[in-house]
Amino acid sequence: MPTSNLSIMPITKGAEKALRQSKRKQVFNVRRKNAMKDVVKGVEKAVAAGDVKKAQELLPKAYQAIDKAAKRGVIKDNTADRKKSRLTARVKAAK
Repeated sequence: MPTSNLSIMPITKGAEKALRQSKRKQVFNVRRKNAMKDVVKGVEKAVAAGDVKKAQELLPKAYQAIDKAAKRGVIKDNTADRKKSRLTARVKAAK
């Protein structure tokens, strides 16, 4: 997922290795973030459909995905807390 159209040309061997590592880590980070978004969307769709029971069943999975993303540094801790809080509030409001 390149951020711009400019191709990065590392000068030193250390920079080449750092580029390889960051690209490898980027794959995992994007995968973890997408997994988190998918679970959160599932909860939000259940709430929107009025299926509170399903939303409550998916909530622990969403918590787990959000916590894993925060643990690995994909999102910050406060962002994770905010997402969990808002998600819980939506589920409670749907009751």
